[in-house]
Amino acid sequence: MPYIFAPALRDRMAARMAGFERHAINDAALRHAAVAIIVAAGEDPAEASVLLTRRPQHLNRHAGQYALPGGRMDAGETPEGAALRETEEELGLHLASSAILGLLDDYATRSGFCITPVVIWGGPAYPLAPDPNEVARVFRVPLRELDAPEVPDFERPFDGSEPIFGVPLATLGHSLHAPTAAMLYQFREVALRGAATRVAHLEQPRFAWS
Repeated sequence: MPYIFAPALRDRMAARMAGFERHAINDAALRHAAVAIIVAAGEDPAEASVLLTRRPQHLNRHAGQYALPGGRMDAGETPEGAALRETEEELGLHLASSAILGLLDDYATRSGFCITPVVIWGGPAYPLAPDPNEVARVFRVPLRELDAPEVPDFERPFDGSEPIFGVPLATLGHSLHAPTAAMLYQFREVALRGAATRVAHLEQPRFAWS
């Protein structure tokens, strides 16, 4: 069922985020970053979506991977400030602090980052002006795809190690993997369903470890 892009959806998500007790990670050995989970109008402007990017192939790290807008936090910067700054730098989308709906759990990656997901109401988000040095393509993933019955899925590696967590998305034509998939899954559980589901234990594929 589609999620209608309307103030009622914003208010419902804001209330659920306000009632969520997030888990923070305080580990000086990790590099701190923030990502933006931006709820915006979809390809059909009446349907709500999340903005997802694909990184260019020329990057030295994580080239070609799918990602939420975001990056490392500057000294003295808050997760909220970093998420808004990175959104403007990567997508050309300026959003005010009043658009922030709340924070999800910190997520520790195998590559040594502590990522704080910031849930933001993005409005129509038209037009976007992606920076080609950081973004190869922007996808508007309908919220109904995140809330589909087949989400999540798990892939068993050939070496018999822990199953890899994934979120199958019709917009991409395949599954998205952790850490991005884990953060989007928690967004679904908390903001869309009102469930305090934790995702820190969900495994990442080996290509995301470095």
